[in-house]
Amino acid sequence: MRMVDLIEKKRNGQLLNKEEIQFIIRGYVSGDIPDYQISAWLMAIYFQGMLAEETAELTLAMAQSGKQIDLGKYGLHCIDKHSTGGVGDKTTLIVAPLVAACGVKIAKMSGRGLGFTGGTIDKLEAIPGFHTELSEEAFLKQVADIGLAVTAQSADIVPADKKLYALRDVTGTVNSIPLIASSVMSKKIAAGAQGIVLDVKYGSGAFMPDIEQARTLAEIMVDIGNKLERKTIAILSDMNQPLGNAVGNSLEILEVVDSLQGTGPADLLEVCLLLGSWMLIAAGKTDCVGEGKRLLQKALDSGAAWQKFCQLISAQKGDLLKVQNKELFLAPYVKTYQAPEDAFIQNIDAGLVGRAAMMLGAGRETKESTIDFGAGLVILKKTGEKVLTGESLLKIYTSDAQKAESSMDILRKALVLGQERPVLPMANTIVVQ
Repeated sequence: MRMVDLIEKKRNGQLLNKEEIQFIIRGYVSGDIPDYQISAWLMAIYFQGMLAEETAELTLAMAQSGKQIDLGKYGLHCIDKHSTGGVGDKTTLIVAPLVAACGVKIAKMSGRGLGFTGGTIDKLEAIPGFHTELSEEAFLKQVADIGLAVTAQSADIVPADKKLYALRDVTGTVNSIPLIASSVMSKKIAAGAQGIVLDVKYGSGAFMPDIEQARTLAEIMVDIGNKLERKTIAILSDMNQPLGNAVGNSLEILEVVDSLQGTGPADLLEVCLLLGSWMLIAAGKTDCVGEGKRLLQKALDSGAAWQKFCQLISAQKGDLLKVQNKELFLAPYVKTYQAPEDAFIQNIDAGLVGRAAMMLGAGRETKESTIDFGAGLVILKKTGEKVLTGESLLKIYTSDAQKAESSMDILRKALVLGQERPVLPMANTIVVQ
């Protein structure tokens, strides 16, 4: 078998079989197939797509490319949650302690930034000292002891995805349904969770631009999970506007703290309660979303969820005092964008906000880019609000003053102002299971 033949086969829209897909994944992980050929193959998939059976075979090949964790062997019944990513999406760090505080064990394997801003692991590394790489033994012991652990993909768990994840980010092949589905589900399968809740984002700030494509992605992932006897549920959620107010790693951790202490943005809490409710349903703690939200709100109001987050930080050697005192590093150069006129905010384009945050240093432009944990922005006014001339709309943070003005140009386009109060769309929750 030759890699060039398989690239041409997929380029021409033909079906790759199980043996061919396994050959590609094994060859890439072993180093026998170079980045440039895999890049060409990824681009062929981007344009030609994959049939359902191809995507399932790719998922399994990736999951089997390294070690798989059998949580059942350790007597652990765990629920996992994954988001397809968005701008200001820090839901994992709120939902996981909320659900764990309700008695559900969460064994979470997360990734780094892909696209606009940092991933969950990048955000956690904004906490000084936080260990994001745990051995399997330490990972499972922590889940057993406190009911919650979040770890980066180790080198021996889904190594194929780890390599493909970084390569897709810098080759324009992120927004591909089969590649996203196989990436997400291979990690879930290898991590061993018995229940999986997927937050599938759509809109300008997501990989899926519209709800139809998001539904297609959700259906493929749910089908893969259920075929492998993992209870899998997907919730479609809107990412046309940033979620919450903060975009950037340290800034988002600070917003997580506010949220778990009951003072976070309402839109962020609403999504977290919905996702958490379905995680409780997947765990068998309730069979009703309304009851699930009640249990989660109780964990929030009592401080139990905040304490669980503190336990997570301490267990993984993070500087808890700095988190409690909200003393995380923020980039030193700060600039505020002020309203040029009296107006209503008509829209805040999440895609443009994400691009601006990446320019400030909060995300990766290349595979080798280093994230500036203190860079990012805070949105001070949201869609539908009335603003007065000179009133602050957002604040940016960067370590490079030269990046400030170019990112501000993008943000001026992202915030659409008008004289009429906009009609806000009704929340439209779609669940696939």
